[in-house]
Amino acid sequence: MKPIQVGLLGIGTVGRGTFEVLLRNQEEIKRRAGRGIEIAMVADLDTARAQQVVGHHAKVVSNAQEVIDNPDIDIVIELIGGYGIAKQLVMAAIEAGKHVVTANKALLAVHGTEIFAAAHRRGVMICFEAAVAGGIPIIKALREGLTANRIEWIAGIINGTTNFILSEMRDKGLAFDEVLKQAQALGYAEADPTFDIEGVDAAHKATIMSAIAYGIPVQFEKAYVEGISKLHAQDIRYAEQLGYRIKLLGIAKRVNAVGTREGIELRVHPCLVPTKRLIANVEGAMNAVMIQADAVGTTLYYGKGAGSEPTASAVIADLVDVTRLMTADPLNRVPHLAFQPDSMSDLPILSMDEVRTSYYLRLVVADEAGVLAKITGILAQAEISIDAVLQRPGSESKQETDLIILTHTCLEAHMNAAMASIQALKSVLAPIVRIRKEELS
Repeated sequence: MKPIQVGLLGIGTVGRGTFEVLLRNQEEIKRRAGRGIEIAMVADLDTARAQQVVGHHAKVVSNAQEVIDNPDIDIVIELIGGYGIAKQLVMAAIEAGKHVVTANKALLAVHGTEIFAAAHRRGVMICFEAAVAGGIPIIKALREGLTANRIEWIAGIINGTTNFILSEMRDKGLAFDEVLKQAQALGYAEADPTFDIEGVDAAHKATIMSAIAYGIPVQFEKAYVEGISKLHAQDIRYAEQLGYRIKLLGIAKRVNAVGTREGIELRVHPCLVPTKRLIANVEGAMNAVMIQADAVGTTLYYGKGAGSEPTASAVIADLVDVTRLMTADPLNRVPHLAFQPDSMSDLPILSMDEVRTSYYLRLVVADEAGVLAKITGILAQAEISIDAVLQRPGSESKQETDLIILTHTCLEAHMNAAMASIQALKSVLAPIVRIRKEELS
């Protein structure tokens, strides 16, 4: 049987890894797919570099449209990235009747609903395992392995750059800016690290997972996004003393509690996680996703979330899935990915004011009588109960102290109101530091 013919758009880090792994393991992959898979065409603006990678194994062109227009190409892999030309090419490939494999989380998080609808109309597949958590097969786990379950929540360390920075800040007691420079020198962070450190990259991935878990449209614009650039080393130290570690988590959670509006929380922000949780001990640039489901309980998926060959592993897994399905019943070629355009759930994305969680607060206060009583009084009026209080000498002078408060679960709107009242006290000498706390149990 003739091998499946694949066109590759973009042969950068992941593209090169995909080409090399597919070539290296071709016999193993053929055995698992039931048919050979070969990259027959590669499009890249740097044709000389691309030719050096592929040698005589594939035709190299500079115009990606040539790949899409080639009638012999069955599957198009998009590894260009971004929202612009990548979207145009993906839509063109769909209209040309090509199946598409992509690692482009930004594109899917923003334009996924439109892309999936177009694929549905044309009867082609869009596969994107590599778009979330690199080599960890989290999309397949949500879509297939946990298909019998009602997903209650997902919490993931899904950006290796930020996890590396937080790990180094905790281990070495260094400031954020210092560790960021170190991450850039080691290649963990880009020259412009904004998407990583401000939580945007993680929010793209959380958005995609929320769509699969809950059958809702992708709604990146409704996600709450907060990064790690404002975290202080002392908060990481205090969290450790209280039995927690700070992690940047992407969270998707179904809410259907008494007295609250039914909907989906979709948020990315730093969290205090108990050190006894496995996910709290994921260090360096590694990724992990924790899922709570009604039938199976808690599962954890751990591995490399980026890199040439780990991401290539996910891309090739998608190629194998498409190859298998291409020989299936023609009426069932579009896999049900839990967000088919004709059967989406209308569960709303909840605003942050409606989120219920617990909090870590650090206040720099005057070291005088009555301060704690005023603060706890304000919290009580806002229906916020206190779990623990820690007091440490201030770093600037003997006339001030660091007051750390852990709260029980409360409504974010109530916390916002309480913080505004506390901040207005003359005895509160600096902006209040707030970090949300997730017990993940």
